[in-house]
Amino acid sequence: QVQLVESGGGLVQAGGSLRLSCAASGRTFSSYTMGWFRQAPGKEREFVAASGWSGGITDYADSVKGRFTVSRDNARNTVYLQMNSLKPEDTAVYYCAAIIRFRYRGNYYAPNEYDYWGQGTQVTVSS
Repeated sequence: QVQLVESGGGLVQAGGSLRLSCAASGRTFSSYTMGWFRQAPGKEREFVAASGWSGGITDYADSVKGRFTVSRDNARNTVYLQMNSLKPEDTAVYYCAAIIRFRYRGNYYAPNEYDYWGQGTQVTVSS
């Protein structure tokens, strides 16, 4: 069983920044593929960013490219999402998720590929 705990959400004005953190349990965190997703009211959960099991692969949704950065600290079992130049349309509950399959090389854009999810953290961007 892997537990994921997000933190760092809040209220920020448009143009501002937030950094989300996701702390994971488990002794093999470096082998997890980690993803960030978000869900706005009335909308489906959507992919935001991913950090591959090797840490060398990162990927982003087009809507956040150039503004968001995903990183991980394997020594701290933590993945981060640095969000800059925030827009009102970034308002959502943000979730981190983990794929624990060893050296996963599948479709990490799909929510149903993920084995474990955090509880979510609210991000609200005011205009």
